[in-house]
Amino acid sequence: MTDNLSGIFPPLTTPFTEDELALDKLLRNLRKYERRELSGYVLFGSNGESVFLTRDEKLQIISFIREHTKKILIAGTGLDSIKETISLTNEAAEKGADYALLITPAFFKSEMKHHSFLNYYTKVAESVMIPVIIYNVPKFSNVNIEPETIIELASHPNIVGLKDSTENTSRISEIVANVSKNFKVIVGTASVLYSGLSAGSSGAIIALANIAPDECLQIYNLYLAGNYDEALELQNKMIPVNRAITTKFGVAGLKAAMDILGYDGGNPRLPLEPLSEAQIIELKIILKTALLQE
Repeated sequence: MTDNLSGIFPPLTTPFTEDELALDKLLRNLRKYERRELSGYVLFGSNGESVFLTRDEKLQIISFIREHTKKILIAGTGLDSIKETISLTNEAAEKGADYALLITPAFFKSEMKHHSFLNYYTKVAESVMIPVIIYNVPKFSNVNIEPETIIELASHPNIVGLKDSTENTSRISEIVANVSKNFKVIVGTASVLYSGLSAGSSGAIIALANIAPDECLQIYNLYLAGNYDEALELQNKMIPVNRAITTKFGVAGLKAAMDILGYDGGNPRLPLEPLSEAQIIELKIILKTALLQE
């Protein structure tokens, strides 16, 4: 089943209307993505504003998306509590999720070391109905799961992959070299899509795929076809866009870019705030320079 963890997966944003889930907008976005050769979708990851969604909203999103696609669904069901993570993951599986993306527990960050991570992921993996993907995103969690820990966890039959959002491709190389080919390492940011593939990653879960799915797929396909110069040229063109919708402007920037490019983005949920008019002008210039906006 881990062969499914190859290719490009957008981490879908969550549209709201007056602070309530806007499933009609979500469907409009999904229909556009369904026309592409995307491998599947990540539901309520970081870019889906997972931390602002209720449990019921998360389950509603899975059921709704499952009704409208046959592609792979990866659900961000990781919580600090092992018990809650198991419970949410199994409910997500019942609603149609194929994989669980489990962010590193982080509240007691000073205690989150090798053995804590081994305990967390092993106990969850042994108690859930779907395969587990480890999610390492120190930018948000302020904890970093070390390669040696990942390599040890990779031997568990129900821990099948890693989404790594560190931009550190030497980590990817080290991990890929020390795990079985069935364990997939997935790039977590488009800034290292090309270099991640060259380091042995199987694909990418990247915010950029929400607004530039064709370009992300092109980089991936060009790389696989051995057209490295073309792939790298397109990768370099996309780096300023990716920086704008991740590091510079965050989720609000990603949603604003979606609005500019004909998707349904809308405002993020409070306490996140939408971009200012000046920031939107700056974002439009970045998108136009990358030839994403006419």
